[in-house]
Amino acid sequence: MSEVTPELLLQAYAAGIFPMAPDAESSELRWYHPEERGILPLDGMHVPRKLMRFVLSGRVSVTTDTAFDAVMVACAEPAPGRESTWISQEIRRLYGELYRQGHAHSVEVWDGERLVGGLYGVSLGAAFFGESMFSRERDVSKVALVHLVAGLRRGGYRLLDTQYTTPHLTRLGGIGIPAETYRALLSQALTVRATWPDDFSLGSLRDVISALRSHPGDPS
Repeated sequence: MSEVTPELLLQAYAAGIFPMAPDAESSELRWYHPEERGILPLDGMHVPRKLMRFVLSGRVSVTTDTAFDAVMVACAEPAPGRESTWISQEIRRLYGELYRQGHAHSVEVWDGERLVGGLYGVSLGAAFFGESMFSRERDVSKVALVHLVAGLRRGGYRLLDTQYTTPHLTRLGGIGIPAETYRALLSQALTVRATWPDDFSLGSLRDVISALRSHPGDPS
């Protein structure tokens, strides 16, 4: 089997395919193309009022691309309901190279100087493919997601791919769509050139965040 390269990885994403490792120790990659694809419509995020208050309070700070590898390591850590991980050393190698090439990005959430949450993913055209997120304090991964959606809207992105749907994402507006519909949206997004913002701070994105729909739903 030929070596998987960052270039091959980008070709896979452009075709709607993404990899995971069977476990943390494996050098093997398995390729996935779900028949139902999870997305979070950038104009359809629902932010519970309690979460919106937390985001706008400025109690935590948000950055981008300042701790990419640390975010990947944190996403691979065991957590309740996620005792094992698909983020192997090979995954870290490949996405680290994509990051150095400008095709992968991270969003970090800080409590002072302590990294408490974040996410990372791949950017291609006007599509962002979310890979994984983590939280070391309540709701901070959701803070990262709110800032991500705001940043993508600011940068002219068209598609936020979440791979699968989860209760966590569904409460925030995530939906599942047929693979054929997803491929059409992806094809359109790949024809557009978006710009990844270099500032994901509340000061920079407050107007976009405030425009997201807030509602009194499940605050958890």
